[in-house]
Amino acid sequence: MNKELLDILRKITPEEQEILSGKKISRDRYSSTGEFTIRGEKMLDKGSLINIRTHTRFIAFPKHRHDYIEIIYMCSGSTTHIINNDTRIVLEQGNLLFLNQFSYHEILPAGEDDIAVNFIVRPEFFDVAFDMMEEENVLRKFIVSTLCNNTDEAAYLHFNVADILPIQNLVENMVWSLVNKQSNNRRINQTTMGLLFLQLMNYVDKLEEDGKELDVGSENRISFATLKYVEENYRDGSLAELAKLLNMSIFSLSRHIKQATGYNFKELLQIKRFNKSVQLLTETTLPIADIIAAVGYDNTSYFFRVFKEKYGCSPKHYRDERCK
Repeated sequence: MNKELLDILRKITPEEQEILSGKKISRDRYSSTGEFTIRGEKMLDKGSLINIRTHTRFIAFPKHRHDYIEIIYMCSGSTTHIINNDTRIVLEQGNLLFLNQFSYHEILPAGEDDIAVNFIVRPEFFDVAFDMMEEENVLRKFIVSTLCNNTDEAAYLHFNVADILPIQNLVENMVWSLVNKQSNNRRINQTTMGLLFLQLMNYVDKLEEDGKELDVGSENRISFATLKYVEENYRDGSLAELAKLLNMSIFSLSRHIKQATGYNFKELLQIKRFNKSVQLLTETTLPIADIIAAVGYDNTSYFFRVFKEKYGCSPKHYRDERCK
């Protein structure tokens, strides 16, 4: 991270000065409810959808929830997080931790050089980011579910991306924009968040737990690996090949895919193939027969039938209407 920006984030805050003088975390600073739920209204300016603050150091931060989505980025050092009472994550420098608004979360004491920034984000802030992905993209749906829905299985996403330069640059750009209150920063940061999600979609292998690569039993890892495989192999991918790559039985993988996404593997392929065919119809002048072959279909009549069921018109009519 830029040294000048890091020096700004390193400064002792008034809250930390109180802690160093012997005081404890003041819940009134964060919450107005009996249960320790940190309120976005106390963390965000009126009308704001995103803000940033440095993590409070020198003391354990007690178990709490948020009524917003929190993204934690480790600028230097490390912090240890306990999620839903029993999952321990060590967040190292350069890594990202996404927490949904229903997770229980506590943090062990951090030292002076353990500098983390917390992005405080209202769910609607992600509208632009999600619009930047394909509307029916199942990975998009999985991220939405993880961040916005109350599910024990998908309470967080932990990315070990310290060595991925584009991701580091995007996060630092958002930190700089929010710290310096850049003009027109909402749209800039919403677009930057969209670019960040698009980059993270390319790094399923960087999802980690406890500082180690997740084994095949991780629900998030299997789901992301499946969705990334479909994105990259929609033309000729197979469930058998994916099961072999993940060292799983076809039956177990098929059951997991249905539970995690709501679709079976064949349906995932079809969603991606038709999304791609629509893109080629509207963005290229390729003959329709070539598009059908390009997305992995060799049965033209089947493609035409399913396309009309899905979009209410023929591919030619769809192209003519969208390309006027």
